[in-house]
Amino acid sequence: MSTTATLTSQQRVNRAMNHQDHDRVPRFDTYWPETIERWQDEGLSKNYGHDAALQLLASDLSHLAHTRPLPFTGRHDILAEDEKTQTYIDEWGATVRYWKGKSGTPEHLDFECQSREIWFEKYKPACQTTMQQMDVQQVKAKYQLSKEQNKWTFISGLESFEMLRKLLGDVGSLMALVEDPEWIVDISNTYTDTMIRGLEQYMSLGLEPDGLWIYGDMAYNHATMCSPAMYKELIWPDHKRIADWAHQHDMKFIFHTDGDVNGVLDLYQEAGFDCLQPLEAKANMDIRKIGPTHGKAMTWMGNIDAMVLCTNDKQQVEAEVRSKLEAGMANHGYIYHSDHSVPPGVSLETYQFVIELLDRFGNYQ
Repeated sequence: MSTTATLTSQQRVNRAMNHQDHDRVPRFDTYWPETIERWQDEGLSKNYGHDAALQLLASDLSHLAHTRPLPFTGRHDILAEDEKTQTYIDEWGATVRYWKGKSGTPEHLDFECQSREIWFEKYKPACQTTMQQMDVQQVKAKYQLSKEQNKWTFISGLESFEMLRKLLGDVGSLMALVEDPEWIVDISNTYTDTMIRGLEQYMSLGLEPDGLWIYGDMAYNHATMCSPAMYKELIWPDHKRIADWAHQHDMKFIFHTDGDVNGVLDLYQEAGFDCLQPLEAKANMDIRKIGPTHGKAMTWMGNIDAMVLCTNDKQQVEAEVRSKLEAGMANHGYIYHSDHSVPPGVSLETYQFVIELLDRFGNYQ
């Protein structure tokens, strides 16, 4: 069945989410700021930045607003600075060192919230009373424009496992999962309550988004950071609660996590996740393997290896894109995305070639 002439972006994504026949693979992507700067030097419009890249891609999705409840909104206490880096205490109460003038993962130096006493005395009250920061007019204008363009709209948020890592650090959070699971559950519950309250504030503006996209990295390149059983007991109930909230508001639920999450795909399905993104190829996520076993369990977004794109070798890029398209399209539940944000090693010419491949091989017949 071909529906090429009749589908809007909103219809296209909804049909992909439901594994129904549709005209072509829906598209969305994210980009490093340095990537946009490079592409502007190579001819991309300088007027719209990130949006110019999405227009080039013919993106079907439109992001409206994000909620990330912070215990100390606006905190930026500089402790040290040199020509290349700046060290400061951030909005989570963590001491971090960032590069100046370029993107990258910060160096985490210290975390104040290292005990349940500190959590209950200082951080929990701060999380419970933090206010959603939003530009109401900007959100409403973006929503109106997206609806006029028939885009598939979504709001987003940060989930509680990622919040744990920002608040306690990787070592502190993983040790607490084992040594004080009741504390971890309280943190997760509290943060999820606050995050949902922020989402409700956006809904109070009269928005009717098509989806909720929640971000959080709960795995590394070999497995999840805790066992599937521990995840199921301590964090999964709040993940399910967020998915249920989305469904109660007639939204599809997209979950983002980097890393190898093959071991918890069944738990994601049980929680009601509608879509998983970005399927990090560098971490053993491969839609060519997942398709035959979990093909219709969820919609799959991503898996185009950014390191292959960085080769800027058209033969390698074509092999990567075509094989992943074929696997994803087999179950009519695939959305194009890189397996992470597109890095600055990818030339504009290469990305235009990816779009050409999507135009040629991403159509359903």
